[in-house]
Amino acid sequence: MALAKITSNEYGKEGELTARLSTEIKLFWQQGNFSFFSGVDKIRINYATFIHPQHQEDLVLVSGRSESYLKYQELAFDLYCQGYNVFIVDHRGQGLSERLLSDGQRGYVKKFDDYAEDLKRFIDDVVIATGTNSANNTTAKKPHLLAHSMGGAIAVRMMQLYPLSAKSAVLTSPMIAVNNGNIANWLAKGIIYLADLLDACLSTEANYFIGQKSFNHTPFTENELSQSSIRYQVFVELYQKNKEIQLGGVTTHWLKEALVAKKNIFANLAKMTTPILVMQSGKDTIVCNKAQDAFCQQLHQYHRQSCPEGKPFTVDNALHELMFEQDQYRRPALIKALAWFNTHAT
Repeated sequence: MALAKITSNEYGKEGELTARLSTEIKLFWQQGNFSFFSGVDKIRINYATFIHPQHQEDLVLVSGRSESYLKYQELAFDLYCQGYNVFIVDHRGQGLSERLLSDGQRGYVKKFDDYAEDLKRFIDDVVIATGTNSANNTTAKKPHLLAHSMGGAIAVRMMQLYPLSAKSAVLTSPMIAVNNGNIANWLAKGIIYLADLLDACLSTEANYFIGQKSFNHTPFTENELSQSSIRYQVFVELYQKNKEIQLGGVTTHWLKEALVAKKNIFANLAKMTTPILVMQSGKDTIVCNKAQDAFCQQLHQYHRQSCPEGKPFTVDNALHELMFEQDQYRRPALIKALAWFNTHAT
């Protein structure tokens, strides 16, 4: 599909999104390839790819918790128009991928690193097999990663386990640690580990953590994800129309695995060789910004090419979902990400 390259002033217009979704973005999406592969323990992992034979760079979108690749149509279109082959994977237990519990609404993963292993298989078996390498008949090329929230933690663990797997990475609002609110870290950790132990002893399957429940629509005025009413409404309508991608809250075991992931992330910073840029949402209440600050400060000491000046690139006043935010927040984040990828292109 031939699409003209767009400039930084032409993408990310909220007022045009509804019309574009029914015209050019719809046409673009229809040209995609939608398939699946077997992840860890033979779990079905669904994905989408958008490839142009003239594109020289491959880009993998690593989504956040509860998301599906169906949500990323606008962003995939923008990135494709910038000359990237775009690859998106739905993580195990969510989106269109296979659910892991009899109650598919419960957010669960057996081991957090299963996400990372799935991502590595996706890169090896799909991205490298069908992207730039396949199109140009050249030596296999590593992709760039654009990873959001939980996807940021997944990407980090994958790059720690397999240091040569990516060319560069941008992490938007990465879940280095979940946001405990006003609860001290030591207390939150103790509660989660004890609750997970009790859950394992008393139940055959993981249960929701305290206060978590099945999928429920949050009104725009109460949401903590985006200040863009247009993009938020598109998201709501998508999940109402495609009930199979709906996911509820997290289980206690998922939270325990998130704690394990945080511990492993900080214990293995020296293993990371991929140039990484962290983008922080200034008004984020979903993940812990202090953990992002510590991650950048420590990573920069090991690898000077990552986290310039030892801190995140902060988009002031933005909420959690930078790539689904109002234009005034989304545009500078997208420009910064594309500049980072361009700096580390072949």
